[in-house]
Amino acid sequence: MKILVTGGLGFIGSHTVVELQNEGFEVIAIDNLSNSSENVLDGIFNITGKKPFFEKLDLRKKSAVQDFFSRHNDLVGVIHFAASKAVGESVENPLLYYENNINALVYLLQELTKLPQAHFIFSSSCTVYGQAEKMPITENASIQPAMSPYGNTKQIGEEIITDVAKVTNVNSILLRYFNPIGAHSSAEIGELPIGTPQNLVPFITQTAMGLRKELSVFGNDYPTSDGTAIRDYIHVVDLAKAHVVALKRLLNKENSEKVETFNLGTGTGSSVLEVINTFEKISNQKLNYKIVGRREGDITEAYANTDKANTVLGWNAQSSLEEALASAWKWEQKIRR
Repeated sequence: MKILVTGGLGFIGSHTVVELQNEGFEVIAIDNLSNSSENVLDGIFNITGKKPFFEKLDLRKKSAVQDFFSRHNDLVGVIHFAASKAVGESVENPLLYYENNINALVYLLQELTKLPQAHFIFSSSCTVYGQAEKMPITENASIQPAMSPYGNTKQIGEEIITDVAKVTNVNSILLRYFNPIGAHSSAEIGELPIGTPQNLVPFITQTAMGLRKELSVFGNDYPTSDGTAIRDYIHVVDLAKAHVVALKRLLNKENSEKVETFNLGTGTGSSVLEVINTFEKISNQKLNYKIVGRREGDITEAYANTDKANTVLGWNAQSSLEEALASAWKWEQKIRR
């Protein structure tokens, strides 16, 4: 069974390629390498004993997408990760996000509708909930006005998929992630941000390694126990495994609707200071950090109600915050040797 993984050399994409290959799927990975490296293929090979077929491709180029599907018309499923994903950057450069996250999705779906069967897993986000009114967040929570262009592209993406599925052969599962962190236990693959990290954990590990002078904590005046923002941090391998479960659900025609939605998180919220303190404990490193002003587009808290994923998909997050941070630290130490 041939599966396309877009953004397949990225952080979540590469871990999902590993899990797919471990389950016997034939994987084609495409990536424009804007936030990844072709060296990731070696890490995947070292874990699974097999390299996926890789093609460098920019999904914003419609003709390139058409050409790809003309050569690979036997795909049985697509997992779509390729997107720009930093909240702060999206506020500063909204057009980049609308072009990359919306146009690419439309071009993919146009080609998918030509296939005999189209099984589509979409990398969505808890940002579609905005600042939810109630915690933990269920899939039935209202979709709030987006707090950033990034969040808006995920909302629009979900709407596009839903509209397309109504009138075509596309069956889809929308996976709303909370905050993926960590690395594969082998330390062969992990998060590899190009330039300044936009996410908390790689900034923590780079600061601990001395690559960054200090870590900025954006705001300590939120209405939380310690004043810092709360998020649901999920180990990337747990997240990757959920994609395989969701894909099998579509392939086995077990989905109850043309488009289904699942939250993927741990169900536990951790504040920024709790994450810092936990990292210091597991690494025996003292972090240099300072409190700065809030970052535009950030919300106070978000953590998942995972009951639906647990019961319907039969999936559960297995790893603790300590385990996820330890794997991220192991990865950081390996790549800086």
